[in-house]
Amino acid sequence: MSFDLVLFGGTGDLAWRKLMPALFQAFRQGKLPEGGRIIGIGRDNLGADKYRAMIKARFDQGDLAKRPFEDEFARFAALLDFVQMDLSKPDDYARLAQTLRARGADSVVMYVATAPTLFTTVCEQIAAVGLNTPHTRVVLEKPLGHDLASNRAINKAVCQIFTEKQVFRIDHYLGKPAVQNLFALRFGNALFEPLWRREHIANIQITIAEELGVEKRGGFYETTGALRDMVQNHALQLLCAIGMEPPINSHADAIRDEKLKVLRSLKPWTPVSLATDAIRGQYGAGNMGGTPVQAYRAEPGVNPRSNTETFVALRTEISNWRWAGVPFYIRTGKRLASRDARIVVNFRPTPHAIFNSNIGDANRLVINLQPKDGLELHLLAQGQDNQRNARTLAPVQLDLDFDTRFGSERVGAYERLLLDVIAGRLNLFVRSDEQEEAWRWVEPILDNWGNDSQGPRLYAPGTWGPSASSAMIARDGFCWAEES
Repeated sequence: MSFDLVLFGGTGDLAWRKLMPALFQAFRQGKLPEGGRIIGIGRDNLGADKYRAMIKARFDQGDLAKRPFEDEFARFAALLDFVQMDLSKPDDYARLAQTLRARGADSVVMYVATAPTLFTTVCEQIAAVGLNTPHTRVVLEKPLGHDLASNRAINKAVCQIFTEKQVFRIDHYLGKPAVQNLFALRFGNALFEPLWRREHIANIQITIAEELGVEKRGGFYETTGALRDMVQNHALQLLCAIGMEPPINSHADAIRDEKLKVLRSLKPWTPVSLATDAIRGQYGAGNMGGTPVQAYRAEPGVNPRSNTETFVALRTEISNWRWAGVPFYIRTGKRLASRDARIVVNFRPTPHAIFNSNIGDANRLVINLQPKDGLELHLLAQGQDNQRNARTLAPVQLDLDFDTRFGSERVGAYERLLLDVIAGRLNLFVRSDEQEEAWRWVEPILDNWGNDSQGPRLYAPGTWGPSASSAMIARDGFCWAEES
């Protein structure tokens, strides 16, 4: 089945760093369907040959193990084309339409990797030249809007042109192998299901931490912040995967229906909870691994008086019968102690202690998402105290490293998602009502911070954020996993 993949923003950062490498890896492994064509869209007058040369130069700067051989790239380059366009000019869309109709592919994917302000314009112009056929799919990158109102406006405009089944709202976290394993863990095994509820789980912690700062994305980050960039999409999608009920089948809408129920069940914010359970921070100047790093406010493109948050810690609950009373803690930030994404499920202690042990609550399941991918099950086992010649309880850890078990060169997030778009599979993409519910839940936090003159709490690079984050979780009698 032939396809055309039209990449708006074909010379942008996302195309260079993620999309083109993912498409090449799919091609290298024989997973990219035959009869394909990839059309880069950009303002510069490059032409196909120069565009191919630019992509080859970028590949040659990347990971040595993933660089293409000359003959290999030559075969991939045969799929590449380039069309110069100014996305504000209708005549340029007419030329694109001629290019696509001349070939008449079975399906056309319009990947809109541009600023969200252009989403509506691009989709309207696609429709104006008659390219919104039943065989067309449109991919929208995050962030889809800046708040609830802008998200609704974009979705309304897009859905007047395309049906919901033609719209692929991408969240690359859903394409990560580790997140796929999370669904498999929950719904492919009966082992944990009887324990997956409030009677047995004390709290759940979701952490997405980065060692890097904003790098060269200060201008983008200044108008986005950690709440919009990471919580509204990635973190809440992970919370849904952990908290959702088993779907009736593996079809896209069955899965997305259950995720929507979780988002609608999140405990509403109140003035009190906004003050105590929504912590924001911003990294200052300091050292990372012995290397001096500058404060966020000194980064290029950042306002020297910026109140944009680079760290968020939240406490919430899912108000339903399965989870009532169980706190869910979400934490994400830049310039933290390590690059680490994980979900920690802390089980309740035994109802009656018969062993003389002061180890504390040691039963937990750790779902590692990055940099390693796998599961850790923390238990207590009987050990030996040689000094007192007595038996005692000792913590043990059972590891399942998926990278070791299945190989570290598995299908990457963007590769998986791009292949799913081409195939028309919606399971790993976000529905419009999901997005709206996520924005509805985070908007009171945005409003509260917008009216707060104190600004974010400063934290030192290489730490786990401001101390208020630890104080928040300590009020419930718990602590973050690395503090235990």
